[in-house]
Amino acid sequence: MRLAAGPGWTDVVAGLVATAPAGPAGNRLVTVDGFSGAGKSTRARELADRLAAPLLEIEDLCPGWDGLARVPALARRGIGDPLAAGTTLRWTSWDWVHDRPGPERTLAPAPVVVLEGCGSGAAELAPVTALAIWVDAPADERERRLRDRADWPGYAPFRDGWRRAEQELARTGGAPERADVVLHG
Repeated sequence: MRLAAGPGWTDVVAGLVATAPAGPAGNRLVTVDGFSGAGKSTRARELADRLAAPLLEIEDLCPGWDGLARVPALARRGIGDPLAAGTTLRWTSWDWVHDRPGPERTLAPAPVVVLEGCGSGAAELAPVTALAIWVDAPADERERRLRDRADWPGYAPFRDGWRRAEQELARTGGAPERADVVLHG
């Protein structure tokens, strides 16, 4: 389904989430993927608020600037599989300031969990995902948004490598093609 991120989009997606098949424990994982600057953080926050669901960010478990390829396996093991089983979600966070593993994080299973970030919609997570969303925006708009962000100075030196990694992950993980919803805007 293609959908514009205009008024009411969260109501449409909330209806899709409600009718999506739940995992064995009755929980639903909703992923919000897309390239950097597409607007996935904003849209995921809006959706999580609408669903009264916890919002987890891939950035919290991505092991550094060259760790994006490992994200789907880490998210599956720490978030997707435990949610499907109805057990505590558990992952090691990443300390971006010191570029090293941070503290362990946990979350009790909730009826719906929203997972946002590059790689959240990868094929490895598909078996434990109730609804996959791909947020899309034109490349020039994504770059403008990135450069306008407060964290741009820290991100800029890693931009080219990150872009290659997210494009490779989208290509090999098939997130844009497999998404249940493609959200423009």
